[in-house]
Amino acid sequence: MLNFAANLSFLFPSHPFLDRFSASAEAGFKGCEYLFPYQFDATEIATQLHACGLTQVLFNIFPGDWEAGERGLASLPGREAEFASSVDLAVRYAEALGCKRLHVMAGCADADDPRCKDVFLSNIDFAAKRCLNAGITALIEPINPIDMPGYYLTDLDQALEIINTVGAPNLKLQFDCYHRAMVGKDIIGGLERSMDHLGHVQIAGVPGRNEPSSGTLAYDPIFQKLVDLNYDGWVGCEYRPAGKTRDGLGWIEPWIN
Repeated sequence: MLNFAANLSFLFPSHPFLDRFSASAEAGFKGCEYLFPYQFDATEIATQLHACGLTQVLFNIFPGDWEAGERGLASLPGREAEFASSVDLAVRYAEALGCKRLHVMAGCADADDPRCKDVFLSNIDFAAKRCLNAGITALIEPINPIDMPGYYLTDLDQALEIINTVGAPNLKLQFDCYHRAMVGKDIIGGLERSMDHLGHVQIAGVPGRNEPSSGTLAYDPIFQKLVDLNYDGWVGCEYRPAGKTRDGLGWIEPWIN
């Protein structure tokens, strides 16, 4: 069936972060992801992973000043040295945690500015090569401009063009069904077109970003399509529980047994 990972930045919000690992394992998850690990020492997180028998699936490369509105550095001219340092930091964490996927956040920049495109391509190439040396897959993700105004990478075709242009064997697509649905695009058709480059999938209900069983987007056909396409990667549960996390997990049962 499918492999679901708990996004610990979203799920089990009543627990302190380091307690969310055991909560997710107790709920039946085998893998976990989250936005960022950098406020903790890697050994603290590794201890939780090992104690709970969880696979660290994914996290994001350091995004810059998140509180000030920065959402990544990869497309920002003049920040190349800072970006390179952020990649090195993420790789060190990934190696310590046994994580094989890193999401390279593009940042907020003008998609029509050729300088931003050149910097983004160069930085993605650098990140992919650095990750390749560590046995890690680098991911890029289109994010909808409603949730993240001004984000550089918003479109699936744009992402696939970048992946093909860079041409790195370990550069893959992070396909977030929620973000694609929020801009009114077809999910199943997008998955079919992306399959050769698909490195990770994420899910949430649309439009509220609650459980996948909520909202207007029907996930059972999407899950079945992933099964039919022989997708054997992880599906990240990046949604905000409407109530207690475990009370809202009924949707997952048909797809893990």
